[in-house]
Amino acid sequence: MPNHPKQRPAVILTANWLSRHSLDVMVVPITSVERPAFPTRVELKAGEGGLKLRSWAKCDQVTTVPKALFSERPIGRLGPERIRRIEEAVRLALDFA
Repeated sequence: MPNHPKQRPAVILTANWLSRHSLDVMVVPITSVERPAFPTRVELKAGEGGLKLRSWAKCDQVTTVPKALFSERPIGRLGPERIRRIEEAVRLALDFA
């Protein structure tokens, strides 16, 4: 049986201009597993960004993945305030604050 990584939603961090020219993109994975009092996890409400469940952006686990692994269509978009909070949490995780 082939070993396939778990499919999960993610927030794409790579700028559009760079994404058009690269084979990989930087992402923040999303999980539905809550980690109380974890400052680098940003809560996303059910329905937000097309998510079915209450979830958390794992801003402490920024990673790069091949664009070929993505589905053809995004499940949704997050609003500017939520993106701002994710950016802040990524900066905190990288100690760029």
